Amino acid sequence: MKQLLKTIVLTAGLLTPWLTSAQTDWPSRPVKIIVNGAPGSPGDYTARLLADGLAQTFKQPFVVDNRPGANGILGTEFAAHQPPDGYTLLLTYTAAQVVNPYIYDNAKYDGIRDFTAIAQLGSGGTLLVVPTKIGARNLNEFVTYLKSRSNDPLSYGSWGVGSGGHLSMEVLLLKTGQHMTHVPYRTMNSAVLDLAAGRLDSAFLPMATARPLLDKGSIRAIAISGPSRHPDLPEVKTMTEQGVSFELAAWYGLFASGKIPPAIAHKLNAEVRRQLTQPELQDKWPRMGFTEFPLKTAEEFAETVRQDAGKWSEIVRKGNIKAE
Repeated sequence: MKQLLKTIVLTAGLLTPWLTSAQTDWPSRPVKIIVNGAPGSPGDYTARLLADGLAQTFKQPFVVDNRPGANGILGTEFAAHQPPDGYTLLLTYTAAQVVNPYIYDNAKYDGIRDFTAIAQLGSGGTLLVVPTKIGARNLNEFVTYLKSRSNDPLSYGSWGVGSGGHLSMEVLLLKTGQHMTHVPYRTMNSAVLDLAAGRLDSAFLPMATARPLLDKGSIRAIAISGPSRHPDLPEVKTMTEQGVSFELAAWYGLFASGKIPPAIAHKLNAEVRRQLTQPELQDKWPRMGFTEFPLKTAEEFAETVRQDAGKWSEIVRKGNIKAE
């Protein structure tokens, strides 16, 4: 027994320098960033901007790997089952990370247990938009219009059951006691096309997605979710300002598969925060569509993820939202 304990202690002593060296030397080879959105999506744009900066700093390629589908489930599941060594990262969004496991019985991951939260990239609300054929110019007028159409409910589109667009509208309907017909699409672009053509009556859209249609005048923004207005549309009031409390904000986040060594998480977090403050990038980050860019530590972001999971799961429960 003494010999066995001696062997264990000796082995641990030999392994400790190797483990420390592995963490210090990271990355010693290319790192993959999984994006659970399609090429050209806001998440893809964010990942590629981030990858360029990380590659310059760490002197290794950071390769973006797009794996869209099933409201982010396909890419997230793939990332969740990779080795916890810091060489597979995930660039994802709120709904895919903390909502899907409550909605989809076939989601084979836990957004908290199966990942290490690294860094938050942006925070903000989504725009409630309507085609210009609908006369509503603010939230009160929109709710009044919903009431007048109670026997012939309006439609709203989203990019899938459990997506941010779906859940945001469910919050509005729950708080106002109204009803609308949900039309889930396979992709955000498909929903946007029908909205612009007037085949849909409304939707919640990220600023980056809504901006081209707003500029063309084919849709109108009447409210924004989250705690603050968007600087590019300062005249559009928050939902809370218009009498319907909705302080939850959406975010993009960088995660690592599994529970990686804290030293790697802290190294990555420090570099992401540095990039968010670089003067030459200040005109690029807002293209994600967010209003704020909080500089949180890895631990602070992990706490945000835990809190948001609890809040969104309560909304899912109250709305009885389940994937069909």
